[in-house]
Amino acid sequence: MSQAAPRRSVRSFVIRAGRMTEAQQRALDDLLPRYRVDSAALREDFPAVFPRQAPLYLEIGSGNGDNALALAARLPDIDILASEVHPPGVGHTVHESARLALANLRIFDGDALELLAALPPASLDAVFIFFPDPWPKKRHHKRRLVQGELLNLLATRLKRHGRARFASDDADYALQVRDALSADRRWFNVAGAGAWAPRPNERILTRFEQRAIRDGRPVFELCWMRAT
Repeated sequence: MSQAAPRRSVRSFVIRAGRMTEAQQRALDDLLPRYRVDSAALREDFPAVFPRQAPLYLEIGSGNGDNALALAARLPDIDILASEVHPPGVGHTVHESARLALANLRIFDGDALELLAALPPASLDAVFIFFPDPWPKKRHHKRRLVQGELLNLLATRLKRHGRARFASDDADYALQVRDALSADRRWFNVAGAGAWAPRPNERILTRFEQRAIRDGRPVFELCWMRAT
């Protein structure tokens, strides 16, 4: 019998109330079972969830799914797993997946750390974390997603030389992530020691990035690779 993932005392997210359109609600009611994956299925029978031999990309905090949907449409030979907790975003992603008839996109609507714990070792080719909640108040920094527990899970779930990309318009958060990676020998900064990465062509311009550009805030990019 498989063991359940350990419960976390501090979460990196809060599920906030959001406006749900009729289309999003219909997608959740009628279509979500077609695209949804859960941790039990991943833990017990991963090959049944992703039966073909294809690279697997994970986007954590996929929001409305715009980036994951664009990737899935552009790269049909790659499987895309989108992780998002907010129901309107999940509904939009599912609705658009069905409209575009995407066969290579699946969604996980729970805690991304629970998802990572359920995945087999060395199962991911790439992970994307774009504009996660910065939790700007110092007393809330413990809630930030990209730190010890996540990095430990990524170190085993990414394949060797698998890559992870991070983007944020919060300078303090970006520096914290960069410093954590620089101090961890399991990771290699693709852009060079202490350097920021260029903006990747594979990421569309999301509303979060558009807002940062409009407000004159720089966007900090990191790309790191599993080195061991």
